[in-house]
Parts: sequence; structure tokens; C-alpha cells
Amino acid sequence: MKNIFIYIVLLWSSLTFSQNEQLAQYYFDKGDFEKAKVSYEELLASVPSNTQYFLRVVDCYQQLQQYAVAEKAIQDRYSKYKQGVFLVELGYNFQLQKNESKARNYYDQAIEKIKANPNDVYGIGNSFEKKVLIEYALKAYQTAMQIQPNYNFNFQIGMLYGQLGKTDEMIDLLLTESYKNPQNANLIQTQLSRFMNGETDNTAFKDAMRKALILKTQKDQDVFWNHYLSWFYVQQKEFEKAFIQEKAIYKREPESLSSIVNLSQFALNEDDTETAAEILNFILLNTKDLDLLVQSNYYLMEIKIDKAQEKDYPTIDAELQQLLTTYDITPFTLSLQLIKAHFTAFNLKKPEEGIAIVKRALELNLNDYQEADAKMELGDILLLQEKFNQALIYYSQIQLDLKNDVMAHEASLKAAKTSYYKTDFEWALKQFKELKSANTQLIANDALEYFLLINDNTAADSTQTALKQFAKGDFLIYQNKKSEAITQFQNILKTYKGQEIEAVTMLRLGKIYESLKDYNSALSQYQQIIDHHGDGIYVDEALFFSAEIYNDELKDTEKAKPLYEKVIFNHQDSIYFVDARKKYRELRGDKNL
Repeated sequence: MKNIFIYIVLLWSSLTFSQNEQLAQYYFDKGDFEKAKVSYEELLASVPSNTQYFLRVVDCYQQLQQYAVAEKAIQDRYSKYKQGVFLVELGYNFQLQKNESKARNYYDQAIEKIKANPNDVYGIGNSFEKKVLIEYALKAYQTAMQIQPNYNFNFQIGMLYGQLGKTDEMIDLLLTESYKNPQNANLIQTQLSRFMNGETDNTAFKDAMRKALILKTQKDQDVFWNHYLSWFYVQQKEFEKAFIQEKAIYKREPESLSSIVNLSQFALNEDDTETAAEILNFILLNTKDLDLLVQSNYYLMEIKIDKAQEKDYPTIDAELQQLLTTYDITPFTLSLQLIKAHFTAFNLKKPEEGIAIVKRALELNLNDYQEADAKMELGDILLLQEKFNQALIYYSQIQLDLKNDVMAHEASLKAAKTSYYKTDFEWALKQFKELKSANTQLIANDALEYFLLINDNTAADSTQTALKQFAKGDFLIYQNKKSEAITQFQNILKTYKGQEIEAVTMLRLGKIYESLKDYNSALSQYQQIIDHHGDGIYVDEALFFSAEIYNDELKDTEKAKPLYEKVIFNHQDSIYFVDARKKYRELRGDKNL
């Protein structure tokens, strides 16, 4: 009983102490330094050896311009502990009073302390860095390394060079450090990436990086530099150049294709399908691994189907069938079976044949995720056939079998869209509302779009007549009936001219025209949104999609630039803001706004 009582007392004391610390921090962050000072003084009194509390007390003195009090406190602390960090603190206290000569005197004393005891560099160097005394921090690390050659502060020195704008010195030192100590390479690459992709003008930095790495590969035949150059090109999304490096590496180290496989995924994720296809074909020529062969063929067929016109369908169908004949119907080839089912149902318009393929796959010995993939495809095809309730059954099974998994969230989104297509807007709205906070950004964004669509058009029209017509148009898009969808949306524009539904209808039409490569018609729809619905929620999308057409398809960068600019300056809450800023900077040839 006595032990329990002691435990409760200790726990209560710990909680109270933690609350006092939070309160002190709250006052400090709020700028109420008088109250923060009192709170930190109380904390320091209870733990006199705590350096962090002491430094916060000094910070409060300095914020209140009580420099003499701060000086005495630091002097007393230094006399007691003889730590070099307090010499830096004394110097900084004089710097705040514009007494540069005294400040330098104490900073120099701190450097001398490192000469006497190199171990002091850890505290002193860090203290200089925190106070943005870059030159002194650099001197601290360099001094320690001169006295103790086994010390290694190359990373810290390299980063300090970067802060001083000494780009060439930074790059050279960090690349050399990466080579000598490969265990630090990932950390160094992370920091270099920050410099390359930061907010400031970094074109010169990237050019210097490229030049330095190319020189390294030319002077030193070690594949380490090919790996590094490949990494650099991936950061720049120059996947074709990265592939050249990866092929050079593979020629000398043919044991593994993992880096090349990863590169194909990077290219696919960035929609560089041309380079992705080239990489995937290279993989097919250089592997006998069944999983890799199936995976590579799957992605190649996905690329072909995405770009195909109707005249290409028989050839693609024959290729898919040949792949299944070659690799057989097994759990290992499930991805090929499902893409064949999808192509048969959605492109060849033979849904029953597609269902038969999936049901045969479900008879195989599949794991939980494979079974979920198959059920998802089956639900999609049933939805295509307007068998809404049957589709919902399969989506619901995935949600139950893989609770809280990304695939379960995807199934939830598809279930919500199914309710939307069948015009059960009340239930769909509830589902979309929940999915707005999904962990996966794409699902959350999709859910938000439909939530706003239903919510806004229900408020504008309680009968939801226009919304029902719009949902029918969306379902025609899902069924890959683009010409019928165009007619449906055009009728909505005629019937509900000037109403809430108008802007989003123009947006849908624009996206259909884009998919048909009718870019002028797409631009016309987007321009009407910009001209007549400039204060609406779809104008940022109209601006961004128009800019993308001019930039990527019509190669008219002069027209693209002002459209990206409008997204950046007028729609900073847009989900396209980051992409617009990046594209705009690229068109300007620098990274400054």
C-alpha cells in the first residue's frame, strides 16, 4: 500500500511538472516573456542543472532587454560549469547590445576552448549554428578537425557552406563525404534535395550539381558516381537520363535489376510513359524472374491500352491472350487476368466475358489482397452493367475484409460513387463526407469534389433534377461512352443555363474533350468558366487545365505562363497550387516567384 501511495505521488508530481513546462512554453511562444521568465525560473529552481531551462531564462531576460541580469546569470553559470557554450551566450548577449568587439572577444574565447579541448566543439558549434553565427560555427568545426583529424564534421561544414552561398565548396565537400562514408549518403542526398527543390532560386545550384557529378563519373570509373548521377536525374524527373546511368551500372553489375525496376515506377508515377515503356522492355530482355516478367508486361499493356484507339483493340486483345497462354492462369498472373477482364468489359464492350475471367480468377488460391483486387474488378464490371446493388456487395466485402487499409478506402470511394450514379444522393453524401478525411490524398480529394458537387447542387435545387442529369452524364463517362456523355452534358447546359450546375458541367465537358485530344473544344469550355464563373469553385481547375493544355500539348508556353500565374497568386488554396508554381518556375527558367 505504501509503494502504491509513493507511485501516485511521483506520477502526480511528474504530471504537474510537465504541465508547468507546457505553460512556460505557451507564454514564451505567445510573446509574454515576463510570465515565461517567472515560469522558467521556477522550473530551473526545481532542476538547477537543466541547461535548457537556464537558456530559456536567459532568452527571456534578453527579450525583456535585461542584458545586465542575463550577463551575470551567464557568468555565474560559466564560473560553475566552465562549459564553452556559455562563452557563446556571453558573446551573443553583447551582440544584442550592438557591442561587436566584446561579442567577438567571447566568440574567440569559445574557439580557443575548442583548441584546448576538442570535445567542446559539439556544444560550441551547435550553439553558434543556433544563433546563425555561420562563420564562427564553420571555424569551430574546422578547428576541431585540425586538432583531431579523426573527427568528421564534413556534413556540418558542407551545410554551412550552403548557408553562406558557397555552392561549389558545399557540393564538392558533400559529394566527397558521400563517397568516403557511404553510410551518410542518404542523409546528404536528403539535404542536397532540399537545396535543389527549395523556395529560393536554385537553378544555379542544380547546374553546379549536374556539372560536379558528370565530372566525377568522367574522372572516376566507380559505379558509385553513376548511382549518384542517376539519383540526381530522378530528382529532376529526367528519367531517360537516369536510365542511361542505370544501364551503365547494370552492364558492370548485372546481379540485380532492382534499381531499374524502381526507375520504371518513378517514370510511370510521373506519366513519362515513353521512358517507362523503354525501361520495361529492357527489363523483359534481361530477366527470367516470373514475377518481374508478369509485372513488366502488365505495365506495358496498361500503357498500350491507355494510348490505344479502337482500331488497335484486336491487336491488344491478342497480345493479352498470348501473355496468359505464355504465363498460364495462376495466382502469379492475376494482374494480367484482371487487365484482360477490364479490357474485355470496358473496351471491347463484352462485360459478361470480363466477369467470367474474374470469376475464374477467384477460384484460384489467392491471398487476401489478390482476392480484394479481383473483387474490386468484378464490382467495377457489374457497375458498368448498371447492376448497382451487386457491385456494392463486392465493394462492401473488401471494406470488411481489409478494414482501415488503403484498398478498403478505395472500395469505400467506389461504393460512394455507385450510390451517386444511382442517384441515391443522401447516402452518397454521407460516404463522401467521411472519405474527405481519408489518409490517401487522392481519395480525399476525389471525395471532396463529389461532396461539394452534391451539397452545392442540392442547396441550389432541392429536387436535385439537374444533379440527376449530371450523375447520368458522369455514369456515361464511367461506361466509356464519351459521345453520349458529351450529348448529355450539352443538354444540361441548354436546360439549366445560368444555374449552379453550369460551371461543373463545362468542366466535365472540357475533360472529355481533352481525353479525345480535341484541345480547342476543351479550352473553349474552360474559358467560359474563367469568363462567367470567375468567383466560383471551379475556376482554379479551369485555369490549371488550360495551362496544362497550352504547356504540354500545344507547346505554347507564352499562353500557359499567365494561366499558371493566376493559379499561384489568386488560388493559393487550390490543390493545383504546388504543381502550378513548379510549372510556372520552370517556364521562367528559374525558381523565383
